[in-house]
Amino acid sequence: MQPSPDARTASVLDPAAVAEMFRREIRAELATLSEPLFLVGVLAADHGPSFTYAEYTRKACEDVGVRFEIRHATRLTAEDAIRAANADPGVHGIMVYYPIFGTEQDAYLRDTVDPSKDIEGLHTFWARCLYGNLRFLDAAKTRKAILPCTPLAVLKLVEAAGFFAGERPLEGRSVCIFNRSEVVGRPLACMMAHDGARVTSFDIDGPLLFAPSASGEMHEVKETTVDRATALREADIVVTGVPSREFPHVRAAEIREGALCINFSTFKNFSDDVLSKAKVFVPRVGPMTVTMAIRNSLRLYKNMHGGGKVEETSAPA
Repeated sequence: MQPSPDARTASVLDPAAVAEMFRREIRAELATLSEPLFLVGVLAADHGPSFTYAEYTRKACEDVGVRFEIRHATRLTAEDAIRAANADPGVHGIMVYYPIFGTEQDAYLRDTVDPSKDIEGLHTFWARCLYGNLRFLDAAKTRKAILPCTPLAVLKLVEAAGFFAGERPLEGRSVCIFNRSEVVGRPLACMMAHDGARVTSFDIDGPLLFAPSASGEMHEVKETTVDRATALREADIVVTGVPSREFPHVRAAEIREGALCINFSTFKNFSDDVLSKAKVFVPRVGPMTVTMAIRNSLRLYKNMHGGGKVEETSAPA
């Protein structure tokens, strides 16, 4: 008897369970510090998901023993709130909940956060490290660079799903990503290409190909004419983050047998029938994003107490 087309065969990976494994490690590391971590969230957005995310961050911090304070502001006082947290030596990390203006002014605010306290990894200092594949801040390799927390969360979920292998863990993998924002989609494509994958990235401006360079040190971005159907048919990993109900859901008929499907959008981007064809499905990423932000805060704290302040000029040009 043939299984029903709607039969659910995919393993559904719970990001909260994966996050808990990292939180156990975080708790152990926190216990070795000479002082508790203190993180500040600047909340100025009149946006439901931002309130939800801030509250989720608070609970996650309490769970691992990190002090967290939400500082409310208006969109016109957000910059002042960020600068005050920058200047406070007792604050070890800062999160800002976007969108605030929903324009390029949000990019300006991201760059207002001190890179030494930017636990989300969104400052252009960290972007330059990422795009240049600079994994350490010093020649002795004692101070690690941080990665943007949502793309990092996706990569850790790819690993948990069993799709990593070898020194370059995504070597030979084909990936399709629907989202090329500077916050998630583009950094994620670069990170995957650095790990050996060929990534087709889609957004409203069309597709681009992110691929490992010939030297293997960096990544290359190329124009491509590949269409959605071809990219999905070839992809071992499909990642979606389209914040719109108008996005045509990715269907089982479009993906290859045994693919890994990950949705990081607050909107549903996959049809339910992908469970009949995918090997692993990850319906959300949120718990891992917050956990990676706390993990980043630990790394920044160690950088600060082992080698001084992160200087913006130390990133590659």
